[in-house]
Amino acid sequence: MVHSQSLPDPGLPPPDQPVYMGLPHERYLRPRLYVALALALPVLALAMGPMLWPHAAHLLPSGVSGWLQLALVTPIFFWSGAPLIRRWWKSIRERDTNMFTLTVTGTGAAYLYSLAALLLGPRFPAAYVGPHGVPLYFEAVAFITAIVLLGQILEQRAHARTDAAIRALMSLAPATAHRLRTDGAEEDVPVAAVHPGDRLRVRPGEHLPVDGVLLEGAAEVDESMLTGEPLPVVKAAGDRLSAGTLNATGAFVFRAERVGADTLLAQIIRLVEQAVESEAPIARLADRVANWFVPVILAIAVVTFLAWGLLAPERSWLYGLINAVSVLMIACPCALGLATPVSLVTGIGRGAAAGVLVKHAAALERLAGAGTLLMDKTGTLTAGRPEVVALEPAAGFTAATLLRLAASAESASEHPLARALVGAAATRGLIVAATTDFAAEPGLGVRATVEGRAVAVGRAPAEFSLPAHPEASLVVVTVDGQPAGVIALADTLKPTTPAAVAELQRLGLKVFMVTGDREATARAVAAALHLDGYTAGVTPARKQELVREHQARGERVVFAGDGLNDAPALAAADVGIAMGTGTDVAMHSAGLVLVKGDLTALVRAVHLSRAVLRNIKQNLFWAFAFNTAGVPLAAGALYPWTGWLLNPMFASVAMSLSSLIVVTNALRLRRVQL
Repeated sequence: MVHSQSLPDPGLPPPDQPVYMGLPHERYLRPRLYVALALALPVLALAMGPMLWPHAAHLLPSGVSGWLQLALVTPIFFWSGAPLIRRWWKSIRERDTNMFTLTVTGTGAAYLYSLAALLLGPRFPAAYVGPHGVPLYFEAVAFITAIVLLGQILEQRAHARTDAAIRALMSLAPATAHRLRTDGAEEDVPVAAVHPGDRLRVRPGEHLPVDGVLLEGAAEVDESMLTGEPLPVVKAAGDRLSAGTLNATGAFVFRAERVGADTLLAQIIRLVEQAVESEAPIARLADRVANWFVPVILAIAVVTFLAWGLLAPERSWLYGLINAVSVLMIACPCALGLATPVSLVTGIGRGAAAGVLVKHAAALERLAGAGTLLMDKTGTLTAGRPEVVALEPAAGFTAATLLRLAASAESASEHPLARALVGAAATRGLIVAATTDFAAEPGLGVRATVEGRAVAVGRAPAEFSLPAHPEASLVVVTVDGQPAGVIALADTLKPTTPAAVAELQRLGLKVFMVTGDREATARAVAAALHLDGYTAGVTPARKQELVREHQARGERVVFAGDGLNDAPALAAADVGIAMGTGTDVAMHSAGLVLVKGDLTALVRAVHLSRAVLRNIKQNLFWAFAFNTAGVPLAAGALYPWTGWLLNPMFASVAMSLSSLIVVTNALRLRRVQL
């Protein structure tokens, strides 16, 4: 076991332990990247200076520039690139070719060729000697190494979101519990010391430590972490309670039933972990191509070396070596390696400017091919808070009087319905009166004296409803014991939701709603938005099951949500999208975050993803077109008929040109219309 004091950070794995793509933790890669960048800049100045400014060639004695480049590039290649070399050797040893095989083979060939040019320059054929001697390619080694290191660091940071999501979930359960002894005395104990059957007390504002059944008292419990719904649930004796939920009002005693790993919160954590673990690794086109591209290029280089060595009449083995290096140089995966990450990085920047934060680059590619969108209701389609939608005053009362009296009575309460009533009164310019004798009873509502009148506000009976607002929660107001009217409150749709849903459907996505809310509410919302379907009354586990069911039918699934109860589904979906106004757990579990929590940003995200994928395909085409079209020429296949040989210098230029085209094409994404 490695002791924490032997590491820069106690939470870091050992330096030689792979954490992603066979490379060590990005904390160990960062110093290597900094060194590579610091040394690569002077290498570039030494290599390109004479080409851009001919007088620069006379600033150093003849031959000194090459040796300086060698001194600067050697630590880049062997120290900064050491993790890449180890990963390359593993791919060779296990015959599992990938981008590391391509990258290190190409940079290694450029390094060894340049070293040979320094040592054996006078023996090179005259055709390969330029105005400043035999060309060197140390700058390609330096910058390709730095680019690959940067890309791996960015990917590791994206994958670290899983641990953050699980830590946020774990923080919901309190560390201690108030346990009642047999003599009635109360003691604080660690949650790990709680056993099934223990009697525990929970005060207002506290999270429940374990699952159990309420024994004494009554309360309103915020279960939004499970259902996503903003209104607390009334709990009475005999009702079940879940760990991590919040006691909004009232103190009570409950009996512990499920503790530790058996609680519902622990099950949600396991769902998130299992979803991420079962997530298929990113299928990289570049790596799939490498499975055949690398062996083919290596075989062509070997055949080129042997053919020239055995058949050429003059300096055969030297020509064979130089032409083999030309093959490796022109097929070096610089453009292939840049094709995807440059487009993704540019697209990520464009998305940030449009209110779409991309936490995981692969999410953009997956979103482009998605055909099914599952969305939570509360906070995603709706505002996530109740609002007054109807006032039904009784005889002798006006709507304004009904609302003013109800808001005055509720002004001292922190209940979500109370805040909605007070907010509605303020919006209408009504003055909230001072109250006396305020009292709140969990599950029953509030009572207060307003302007000398006894006002009571409580929930309407379950069988009571307003046909015009089937989705609404209803409260009944009485004044001096007489009915004053009914107020309907509902979680209303965000103003931009209908247009955004219609546009998503126009783009070819099937839009479904999954919610923990009741059937009547879900049906009303689905009908108003013309959704392709909905499922009501679902648990966090059921949301994840729905994602799996759509995936089992071969669909690529996007899930959008904002609550803790959405975390398992966000992690299991091909693309998880969180509202920026939602919980930290949801944002940790998602691949994309919509900053303003507005679905119009999701429309922009779909347009962006498709533009990025289209750009990547264009880049891959140019990468292959330039890096493979010259291979026959580099191998000398046309020499018997044309007398043409490809100087390694021009092979390097072709490689650089393909990279330039790829980068220029990717930069067009900065101006894409979303």
